[in-house]
Amino acid sequence: MEYLSFDEYLTNFGYDSRVEMKINSQKMLEMVSKGEAVVIDIRFEEEFEAWHMGFVKNIPLNQLPKRLNELPKDKLIITACPHNDRANMARMFLTLKGFKAKYLNDGLLHTADILRGDNAKDFINKKKENKNG
Repeated sequence: MEYLSFDEYLTNFGYDSRVEMKINSQKMLEMVSKGEAVVIDIRFEEEFEAWHMGFVKNIPLNQLPKRLNELPKDKLIITACPHNDRANMARMFLTLKGFKAKYLNDGLLHTADILRGDNAKDFINKKKENKNG
């Protein structure tokens, strides 16, 4: 993995970078169901315990520096929180550490709104098919 300094990151930041750093819930769910990405919920443990999605891993933002070894290096890491403020901070940190990372720009609350009823069932079934297929 190639580490970037913050200066290098900012110097090379352009319009393409602005697009590449974000992902929406629909695309995230598609990539997760195909096994191409993992979602890291960076909320505090108590927030995660109160409510969470079964397909995400909780690594609180303040624990992220010490838990990098838990992240796959061969998949896209999608950082998430209810909106996107902490997720964007986590994405930038991971990018500087050499990970391929995006933040969920419409947040977990929007994802929860999408994953209701048949949509939840379809997502889980696609995830199982891709895992077994």
